[in-house]
Amino acid sequence: MKTVAVVLSGCGFLDGAEITEAISTLIAIGQQGATYKVFALNKDVPETNHLTQKPTGQKRNVLQEAARIARGDIQPLENLKAQDFDALAFPGGFGAAIHLCNFAEKGSEGQIDPQVARVVQEFHHSGKPIVAICIAPAIMALALGKKGVNVTIGEDAGTASELEKTGAKHQKCAVEKYVVDHSHKVITTPAYMYGTAKPHQIFEGVSGAISELIKMA
Repeated sequence: MKTVAVVLSGCGFLDGAEITEAISTLIAIGQQGATYKVFALNKDVPETNHLTQKPTGQKRNVLQEAARIARGDIQPLENLKAQDFDALAFPGGFGAAIHLCNFAEKGSEGQIDPQVARVVQEFHHSGKPIVAICIAPAIMALALGKKGVNVTIGEDAGTASELEKTGAKHQKCAVEKYVVDHSHKVITTPAYMYGTAKPHQIFEGVSGAISELIKMA
């Protein structure tokens, strides 16, 4: 049975992991006959009120917040070793662009969190596939852009242009579809980069990407 490491960036699309994308990932992994373990960074970050969509001035812990989605069955990212898994998955949400890396602030000049960078490189160097959802393909661009990795964030021209400044190649993609870079073993799907997308469309794209991930593993 294949096992997938799933990395969450909190809980809530404005300051953490997008919940529909995260749950779609977990369901799709199970539907493919695989299993998963969930990980998150153990660090405090600014909180956003999801009703007003404004900062609260308070802090939340990424690991504790992600534990809400994982039902408490979660480990600090430092415990994640590629040798223990067959594949890696990054659900989206703005947390992926502000906590796992700083693409939201720095764009193509951004940096990946050191623990996230370590994990990505371990899987990549081991030839194990990685799926990145929504804005999480920015992590792939920052990590593998110089190698010309092919990714998608849908059809947002501004974000696509910034991704391509890393050396990555961007491919337009519908919300229900996904893009596969066979040479680098990276699969991406746009999900809620289409802000008006419906949950069933998100699940269709994510489940397709996860199906490809498990086949590639």
